[in-house]
Amino acid sequence: MADLEKLITVAKETVSRDDVKYLIGWRKGTYGFRVTPHFVSKPEEADNLIFSPLCSNNLATYLTMAEKLPVPRGQEADTRKVAILVKGCDSRAVVQQMVEQGVKRESVVIIGCPCQGIVDQAKAEEKFPAGAEQIEARWDGGNIVFKFPDGEKTVPREQVLADKCLTCRYPNPVVSDVTLWDEVAAGSDNYADVNELEAKNPEERWAFWEAQFSTCLRCYSCRNVCPMCYCDDCVLERLNPRWVNRSNNISENTAFHLARAFHLAGRCIECGECARVCPVNIPIMKLNRKLTKEVREKFEFEPGTDPDTKPLQASYRPNDQENFIL
Repeated sequence: MADLEKLITVAKETVSRDDVKYLIGWRKGTYGFRVTPHFVSKPEEADNLIFSPLCSNNLATYLTMAEKLPVPRGQEADTRKVAILVKGCDSRAVVQQMVEQGVKRESVVIIGCPCQGIVDQAKAEEKFPAGAEQIEARWDGGNIVFKFPDGEKTVPREQVLADKCLTCRYPNPVVSDVTLWDEVAAGSDNYADVNELEAKNPEERWAFWEAQFSTCLRCYSCRNVCPMCYCDDCVLERLNPRWVNRSNNISENTAFHLARAFHLAGRCIECGECARVCPVNIPIMKLNRKLTKEVREKFEFEPGTDPDTKPLQASYRPNDQENFIL
């Protein structure tokens, strides 16, 4: 059970430390089922922190957006730590960033929030069309309780949870400096969504993805929200050499999504943020999870689970399978 009082107490203690710059958490949004990231630099600002089934944002994205060297002339770099609240999937992102040396372990304070599942905003809005009012939510055993201005409504959690949470193998932080409450039971994942696509013939699979990619706006929301897309120079936007044109058509859209998927092979931590923010609801995670399944089965590798491991492409073992190589 999430303990908000303990969360706020630990947050205040953390930002009061001389070696901590600020803490990244969540607070209530402005309307509906939304919440928003909250940057806490003073103890009194921690009073606005929350942790609820609505806290979908993977805050690890912000770690690689912190101030980078060199700093402007006349200024000195602020080398204090950044504290961050993490769910299980968020913690995998932090671990993978550390494995890739995008983030240093000594530069972060990780506060773990064992998670019982996050609400899918689209599912919630379909069930309870939201107006301008602010809605809250809490876990209650196998249910989610929504608090509306006119009272509370309870629904079974399976009806409104994000699909990723129904099969989550890592609901508890894989690494943390402090864990705020008891761990929760992990789920199991047989990749049913991937198996469904694999069962189709090539023509059917292409028809499926052609229909999806033809709607892509090339808004780059999927890339921008991804905690593992933190390159200063994105290869998909280079003009010289130009790997993918900026034209919005099925050919270039397909190239863009396939390139991203392969760049995330052995790196995607399955937080589902890309699919959550897509304005045209492309099921991007079906593509990412296909490669995740292949990496898991062929190399017995799961990214973001061991801070002492090496990245997939730097972790060659003599006994790796080779029978799939042409």
